[in-house]
Amino acid sequence: MRTLRLYLARQIFAATALVLLAFLALFAFFDLIAELRDVGRGGYRLGHAFAFVALSIPGHLYELFPIGVLIGTLYALADLAAKSEYTVMRTSGLSSFAAARSLVPVGLAFAVLCLVIGELLTPYAERAAQNVRLGALGSVVGQELRSGVWVKSESRIVNIRFVRTDSSIGEVRLYDFDKDYRLRAIQDAERGEYLGGNQWRLTGVTETLLSDEGARIVKVPELQWKSVLTPELLSVLTVAPQKMSAYDLFRYTNHLRRNNQKTQRYEIALWNKVLYPFASLVMMALALPFAYVQVRYGGLGVKVFSGIMLGVVFHSMNSLASHLGVLQSWPAALSAALPSVIFLCAALLMLWWVERR
Repeated sequence: MRTLRLYLARQIFAATALVLLAFLALFAFFDLIAELRDVGRGGYRLGHAFAFVALSIPGHLYELFPIGVLIGTLYALADLAAKSEYTVMRTSGLSSFAAARSLVPVGLAFAVLCLVIGELLTPYAERAAQNVRLGALGSVVGQELRSGVWVKSESRIVNIRFVRTDSSIGEVRLYDFDKDYRLRAIQDAERGEYLGGNQWRLTGVTETLLSDEGARIVKVPELQWKSVLTPELLSVLTVAPQKMSAYDLFRYTNHLRRNNQKTQRYEIALWNKVLYPFASLVMMALALPFAYVQVRYGGLGVKVFSGIMLGVVFHSMNSLASHLGVLQSWPAALSAALPSVIFLCAALLMLWWVERR
């Protein structure tokens, strides 16, 4: 049985690596075409475009990993079935559930690899890719709104128009409220530099003081601002939540919670980071029943196409569940786990069906 497990593992690893390599080449080609539109703008050159595309590969690898495992496992098992090798294994006493148990160590290895890619490679590569692109374009980072980044820090609402790649900030506006939530001052700064110890130095400051007597404008060349916001905390805004590390998501979620802000989106992303690696196990279980479908019912190409369609459905359900979780305020764990649970139930049902046959 050990020889059989090693043989299955070798076939699945080889097929999965080939599938992922093909997917990454395709996505890199599309990324490069998209980046060519910006070549020539500012200091953005072809070398920067290639660097951006190369640094984006770990993010694509993480997103495509379960789909690649599904198609690779399906291809390997269907190929063994087409060559009658899997038939020999079955006649030797290999039941469907015994085959599933044999695939568990392979699935766990895939889960660990996916976790390493998602936690150690993707966040840093994604941030480096953004720094290369934005640094060459002489551009800045905002998030979602044209007005820039909006965050709540203690009793202030902060609008940061620009978050630059050198950790400085530009066009900062601070809305200062009293304990009764009445606006008492607005401070506009041209630039902010982090000094350490939760201290920022704002330069080119125009302060509008509001009182019962009216408004008074004061201009000061420099102002010290103490805030829990740090460049590290702001830097997470340059990376999409699904490509952030679990540590960054946990830290930013705590910051939002301390400031009484909605955390649903980031909590769902955090649970997705925890559960996503185990989707590889679910995908392998889903691929196993295809080995029992006779070739006369559909060739290898049909089975691979079925795997691609299942992968697309799984990816779409992941996105749909995350969005519905935010809109409907579902528990974060439920939103993250729902697609995998549905596919796992489908895989177990299919295994039960082929076993009864």
